[in-house]
Amino acid sequence: MAHLLHIDASPRDKRSRSRSFTQEFVEMWKKVHPRDIITYCDLGHHPVPHINEAWIAAAYTPPEQRTPELWDAIRVSDQLVDEFLAADVYVLGVPMYNFSIPSMLKAYIDQIVRIGRTFEFMPENLENPYKPLVLGKRMVIITARGSSGYGLGERYERLNYQDPYLRTIFRFIGVTDITVISVENDELGGAALEQSIASVRAQIAQLAIR
Repeated sequence: MAHLLHIDASPRDKRSRSRSFTQEFVEMWKKVHPRDIITYCDLGHHPVPHINEAWIAAAYTPPEQRTPELWDAIRVSDQLVDEFLAADVYVLGVPMYNFSIPSMLKAYIDQIVRIGRTFEFMPENLENPYKPLVLGKRMVIITARGSSGYGLGERYERLNYQDPYLRTIFRFIGVTDITVISVENDELGGAALEQSIASVRAQIAQLAIR
């Protein structure tokens, strides 16, 4: 029995492509893995707080030295990290905003990428001082884009700060089994959008049975 963490980052509701496809993934996952635990985190509708000075002080203070105020400052982060670490599989729905990710998802990432929890810093190891702590996990990222051409070698590759960033930050903490699928051409519509939707659905069907 595995634990799936389902995360949506779009502030849209029914009009969200990324939401609709993460939901399709989860529904298919349930059919194939009916006993698995599924946890839902809706960042688009219920954003987490951005980090602040008190959070930074708490994160970089050893637990045994934290005051009640510092523990309170990092309480939400601890809850989010615990939830993230409890999962075996992640599915993220991420629209492209200004060639990158929504600020709600960035705030979440800042809350869970934490020294001592999801990575270690070892200054004595000058060549590679960072040690990932989130190992043996699997991630599926479903992105939504208004147009197309953001892949490797394509015309807008240099503008894509969405999935390259997500791959980088989650690999940094140890999640290396990452698959990205993209529904594109939402603004163009027509045959281009329909082809993209069909491709995404076919990929979801394959990924959900792994």
